[in-house]
Formats: sequence, C-alpha cells, structure tokens
Amino acid sequence: MIPIGDSDGRSTEEAAARFQRLDSWPTGGVLEALWAGQIRAVAACLPALPALARAVDGAVERLAAPSTGRLVYAGAGSSGMIAALDAGDLGPTFNWPEHRTLVIVAGGIDLERGPDPAAEDDAAGGRARAAGAGLSPGDVVLGVSASGGSAHVVAVIEEARRCGAMTVAVVNRTDSALGRAADHAVVVPTGAEVIAGSTRLAAGTAQKLVLNLFSTAVMVGLGAVYDNLMIEVRPGNAKLRQRRTAIVASIAGVDPALAADALARHGDVKRAVLGLAGLSDPEIDAALTAAGGKLRVALASARSRPR
Repeated sequence: MIPIGDSDGRSTEEAAARFQRLDSWPTGGVLEALWAGQIRAVAACLPALPALARAVDGAVERLAAPSTGRLVYAGAGSSGMIAALDAGDLGPTFNWPEHRTLVIVAGGIDLERGPDPAAEDDAAGGRARAAGAGLSPGDVVLGVSASGGSAHVVAVIEEARRCGAMTVAVVNRTDSALGRAADHAVVVPTGAEVIAGSTRLAAGTAQKLVLNLFSTAVMVGLGAVYDNLMIEVRPGNAKLRQRRTAIVASIAGVDPALAADALARHGDVKRAVLGLAGLSDPEIDAALTAAGGKLRVALASARSRPR
C-alpha cells in the first residue's frame, strides 16, 4: 500500500526514492501511487486555509461595488492553463464581467500545442504584459507557480504590486521568489511528484483546488450567492433557465409559473425576487445599490418596510 501521509518535505522538482522503478510496476500499483499523490495534494491544502481566507477577504474589499477592479490571473506552463480555466468559469457561473477578468499566461495559450516552456523564463515579457495591462489599486492579481520560481510570473506580481494592486501567490514550496513578492502567499507544499518534476500532478491538483476555493469564496463575498444558490448564473441553456426559475421560486416562496413571470419582467434572479417582494423597478435599483449588490441585505430591507 502506498503511504498517503503528509508531503515528504521534498520540492516538486526532486525525485522521490519510493517511486523508483515505477516503469516496472504493475498498472494497479502505478494508479495507486498516482491516486495517493492526489490525496496528499488535497490534504496539504487544509493548513493553507487561514492564509487563503485573508487573501479572500482582501480581494472582496478591493472588488466590492462601486469598484471596477479586475481579477487578474498570471501563470506559466500547466499552472497558467489551470489559472485560465478558473478565470473562464467566473462569467457563466457568477456573471462576473469579462472586462473585469484578465489572464496573463507566459507565451499565450495554444490549446493544440500547449504552453510554451521557454516563456516561463521571460521576466521582461511578464513585466511588459503587466505594465501594458494598466494595473491599478483596485485590481487583485494572482500568480500561480508550483516552484514559485517562474521568472515571468514573479515579474507580473512585482509589477502589479508596484502599481498598488493586491497580489496573491499560489505556490507549492515553502520558500520561493513568488511567495516573497506577493502581499499574500498561499503555500501548499505538495512535495515530490510521483513522476519527478511533473507538476501537472499533485501540485496541479492543489493549485486547481486553491483557485477554486479562492474564486468561489470571493464571489460569495461579493453577493453572487444566496444561501448556497447560484443567483447570478447565466441562463445559457434550457437547464440553466430552469435552474434560475427554481432559484427564484425557492427564495421568494412562489410557484414556478410566478417565478418565471417575474424573471421575464425583471430580467435576473435578484431583481425578480425583489419584485416579488413588492418593490418597483426604481426601488429595486435603490435597494441593490444600498445593499452593495447583496440580495440577502436588500431582501431583508424590503421585507421590513411598512406595508
């Protein structure tokens, strides 16, 4: 049985002795080793949650209305692809505006050929990309790198911090240039990979999890969730249109037909729920503005009004 335990203290680039002769192992043993590496990666995220919470709180403060700040993701290699994946989910799931999302991947993204490995070393290119992005104190910039040594990503974070943006490093080793460069370092030491240096494995899993936790918690903090419902989900297909109707019906306590009618009249979940609570369109606008876009606060205010 492959031990699951903690990281062995090695860096992501080192070769672990216990996985030597992996190419001679039976398929079941290879799969078990890879599975155990994934479990260790998930477990290694738990001690990082306090640092992650501080980064989330800081990001919500920067991005909350009336801010027009952006979430900016920077990465290289497979880390850049993972960052781009997280960024791409924000619009459909939380209606986060595309103009408030920016992805800086070293060498760009080519889905057929994959990332350009040489671009990771291009510090000047990273600095230029960050400078050209017009970063400001309203922005939140995340740099993702397994080793924390990607010159391109470090340069982006250094330039972002110089511009006053809030910076977050997501790294997989305890001491790194990227971690030192950022305002917030979220460190998940996943240790040596089953296949030495293949950070698309355990390190990649930890990065995906950390970014998923970060962006989801930020969107919760910004009011894109009520209870545990995706109230800002975009109605891009029949399933999601039905989901929005069910969400309005659940929150407002009405049948689906009334919920669908309210959505047709008011356009989105928040406005439909507040309309069903008796608010006119101008009153809905004022309530959401006063509540910073948070439905729970606006709805509580609407329900407390004199009848």
